[in-house]
Amino acid sequence: MPSARRSWAPLLAVCAGYFMVILDVTVINVAVPVIGRELSASLTGIQWITDGYTLVLAGFLLSGGALGDRLGNRRVFCSGVAVFTVSSAACALAPTAPFLVAARLVEGLGAALIVPGSLALLQQAHPERAARSRAFGLWGSMAGIAASAGPLLGGLLVSTVGWRWVFLINLPVGVACLVLTLRHVARSPRRAARALDWPAQCAVVAAVALLTAALNEAGRRGWTDPAVLAGAVLAVLAAVAFVVRERLARSPVLPLGLLRSPALSGGAGIGLLFNFGFYGMVFTASLEFQHQRGYSALGTGLALFPAVAMTTFASVLSGRLSRRTGDRPLVVSGMLLAALGLAGWAAAGADAAYALLVVPMMAAGFGTSFALTGSTATVMGAAPEAYSGAASALFNTTRQIGSATGVALGGSLLASAGDYGTGIRTSMLIGALAYLAAAGLAWRRVPAKARRSGEDTPQEPLSPDGR
Repeated sequence: MPSARRSWAPLLAVCAGYFMVILDVTVINVAVPVIGRELSASLTGIQWITDGYTLVLAGFLLSGGALGDRLGNRRVFCSGVAVFTVSSAACALAPTAPFLVAARLVEGLGAALIVPGSLALLQQAHPERAARSRAFGLWGSMAGIAASAGPLLGGLLVSTVGWRWVFLINLPVGVACLVLTLRHVARSPRRAARALDWPAQCAVVAAVALLTAALNEAGRRGWTDPAVLAGAVLAVLAAVAFVVRERLARSPVLPLGLLRSPALSGGAGIGLLFNFGFYGMVFTASLEFQHQRGYSALGTGLALFPAVAMTTFASVLSGRLSRRTGDRPLVVSGMLLAALGLAGWAAAGADAAYALLVVPMMAAGFGTSFALTGSTATVMGAAPEAYSGAASALFNTTRQIGSATGVALGGSLLASAGDYGTGIRTSMLIGALAYLAAAGLAWRRVPAKARRSGEDTPQEPLSPDGR
């Protein structure tokens, strides 16, 4: 019994932390219209309440991984949980929209410290391969469970005790996570020689922030506004600066040699595209149901539930099928099904009955999660074991960039369109095109059969500095 308790406690601690991170991506969607009204926030302000969290999470994931290697994953993980919990309390007490946006940014920083360390702590706690696989499977299912519970839980809380409880719910989870981690997770080794490469970190944060800001402001200022164009150009320059820095750095945060693997770079691109499509759909659909159809927050959560509930079922099914089919058929079919779903929404026309939108939403949710397992396995299987952390950080970073840009572009299209109906259909059509692009990328880059870790590595061996 003691050994079983020691085995499950680290798993529960790590999964609780990861659950909070993912839940905060989806739980906020049904709450932001109510938050916007109570705090007198503009549509751009509403976008930043949603997007500020994801852009900081995306920008600092690589930093969180590097800090975990340098200072110890348990220490950084616990620091992230503490930051996340305290900033959640600040969000709940926010008196104004700008204060809430600032607290959400800090909350995203805490999440960026949690995610990279979570897998490392599971690997440390479960050295046996079979136990580790089960632990990783549960860790992955947290995304589906949190995505499924988020809109419904958010709607229930907003409709009963108020929107501030969307953030207060994190407090008991965060405290329990800290207690379990400190009591049952062993200390992690430190690698003081691991450089943090701050110029590269700053370049990533700048690229993500500038791109998201440009997309957010496009709805208010217009797509040809000088400030919007300048933000886009500066985002590209920041990305170029990151690549140049990584080529020159003695100890790069992301060895560019990893990107020579078609499977790894392709899988990262697929993750960006399907998060762009899915979270863009959830955000714009939430605004459509509440602003145009007059649904309550709880009604919106129930309306979105069929889409996000499919994610848990799809992840379990794809995990079982991948042993027989390999990853490529699952990723391609999932992306095609999701594209068909969003295209069906766009074709349904303005003011379509809700019954006509249920199947398209379910198709998008199922297809996204059906492809997630295969694309994750593709990325991690393509990386040498020594660089598994960098590969994980790359994949999660591109996914969060996709989420941030999907929400930002969806909100901008709603703001700039002549009417809500046109904006929502345009957003869904762009999401469908992103899914189609992901299907094409999967057909070319995802291996036909599942491969063992390290088999699909770059043709040229990586040197110690990643080149």
